[in-house]
Amino acid sequence: MTVDEHPSPTPLFAPGVAKFEEILTPKSEALWHFDNFDRQREKARFHRGEADGHEFWMFTTMEDIRSAFQHHERFSNTAIVIGQPEPLFQLIPEMLDPPLHTTWRQLLAPTFSPAAVNALEPRVREVMGEILDDVAPKGRCDFIAEVALRLPNTVFMGIMGLPVSDAAQFQVWEKAMLHNVLGDEVSVATMLEVVGYFVELIAQRREDPRDDLVSRALTWQIDGEPIRDQDLLAMCLLLFMAGLDTVAMQLSYAFLHLARHDDDRRRLVADPSLIPRATEEFVRYYSFVTPGRKVVQDGTHNGCPVKAGQMVYLPTPAANRDPQAFADADRFILDREVNPHIGFGAGPHRCLGSHLARKEMHIALQMWHERVPDYRVGDWEPIVEHGALIGLDNLPLAWD
Repeated sequence: MTVDEHPSPTPLFAPGVAKFEEILTPKSEALWHFDNFDRQREKARFHRGEADGHEFWMFTTMEDIRSAFQHHERFSNTAIVIGQPEPLFQLIPEMLDPPLHTTWRQLLAPTFSPAAVNALEPRVREVMGEILDDVAPKGRCDFIAEVALRLPNTVFMGIMGLPVSDAAQFQVWEKAMLHNVLGDEVSVATMLEVVGYFVELIAQRREDPRDDLVSRALTWQIDGEPIRDQDLLAMCLLLFMAGLDTVAMQLSYAFLHLARHDDDRRRLVADPSLIPRATEEFVRYYSFVTPGRKVVQDGTHNGCPVKAGQMVYLPTPAANRDPQAFADADRFILDREVNPHIGFGAGPHRCLGSHLARKEMHIALQMWHERVPDYRVGDWEPIVEHGALIGLDNLPLAWD
């Protein structure tokens, strides 16, 4: 279908347009938002919508979404929320375009390189072991709070040189910021609290440098000049958001799936060598990142008319379920061999932390199933899915 078949705004569910949140039941075979994006793609390739008074286009195919990610000269990262083409905040390097974005990534790359991530593996395993020691004997848990958030949270705090004693507060901030619409009153107020925390941290590291990312960042220069504190704070804020919530949400969907699909879980327990492929399929099938981009120049994008200043909405769940891009796209295949998903994005802004995310997921899946091979969704509370950065608020799991 072409955009001409939908000349007027098409109602769709998106942040600022309608609620994603829905109560799920253990009987549900597919989560609500994934079906929603599939239905939108089946209706048309492009949809017009409105968020907070701002018109935007939603793309629904792998071809269009991947291409938009790759062409920063047309689709700028300076705005990433579809209802906020003039954002009140900046996240670095996410909300920068090349060449400045490239410079920042080069500075950050050593911290998140494959070699650096491999060096972190003993610590990731140590943290996951501590989590399992606390959780496994209880026979039940809220997987989100007790496992999925705790693992990346603790690892992130080590990378940044933060005291683990602050982890609980970080989880409170994470939920307030990312389980609401990014840029709304609650999330912005929380951002200011997080920024205040990092203001104090930067001041401390100036006086007492350590072997951590913040201390190293204080020595960086761009074009021969030291980096401004406000830019360092914008970097810290992005790393906080990316480091805590994304891995947690991916783990949550993975374990929800395994709790509901006994055959897949038993295969993974019997053959841990399947974990790397299974991880890629979890990232594809349960993609949850739905960013926006700001149109830089008037024109058409694969037949869709776009104009400067307008936003485009690029949901990776739609791309990664596109039947033109994947055989049996609507099926979860544990050992899928050909899997060119864009769960980590594409183009110059492809996720810098993807190596660390994969490592954390591999270790969590392996170590959990060594200790707790048989589990199910608990019946003491309903599962709630939120819709800012799509994810689960809770995940009750139980085992004998």
